[in-house]
Amino acid sequence: MDIPLNQFLDFLAILVFAVAFFTTRDIFLATGLLIGIVTLQFLGHKVLGKPISQQLRITFWASLILGGMTVLLRDEAFIQWKTTIVNWTFAAVLGGAYLFRGTLLFKKLFGQSLRLPDPLWVRLTYGWASVFVLMGAVNIWVAYSFSMETWVTYKLVGPLAMNFVFIVGTMVYLYKNGALDNLIEEQAQADSGENNANPQDETDNQKEL
Repeated sequence: MDIPLNQFLDFLAILVFAVAFFTTRDIFLATGLLIGIVTLQFLGHKVLGKPISQQLRITFWASLILGGMTVLLRDEAFIQWKTTIVNWTFAAVLGGAYLFRGTLLFKKLFGQSLRLPDPLWVRLTYGWASVFVLMGAVNIWVAYSFSMETWVTYKLVGPLAMNFVFIVGTMVYLYKNGALDNLIEEQAQADSGENNANPQDETDNQKEL
């Protein structure tokens, strides 16, 4: 439940940023609001005692430092680079963890619910590291090739759409390689077990009556 909530809060911060910009045409005010929301999100986790993900830490510090520089120096280039730096940091963390420590972060995150051979986890690691590099490159290309309005629009819908496409692509890839067969079989067995348990429960209830 925490992961969807974090994703919703991340999108909410970007949505407020976009609405503030298109309402006021003031990138500095919009950036200030973005910093405020991300800071509240970070502090909320602290106050509630919830674990702070590496993603939230990176997003918080990038927003605070680069957003703060945009506001203080009155230079929008810093906030435009934020998305690129965050994505490239994710790529470096994913790839670096495996290359230098032999740690498959995706396996640590999803290994309990998705059992895959290590070579497949390695491919997913390199695949998603490449995706983050690409997303960072596309962001800065849009920032320097188009207007501020176009970049803010891209920031609102572009990464979300690209993530959706890459997630669907990942699921299709895993399915074609038979990697989801065990997961499907386990779900079918779980559903079958629940169905088999229902008649017994009804019999027990009738006996009690």
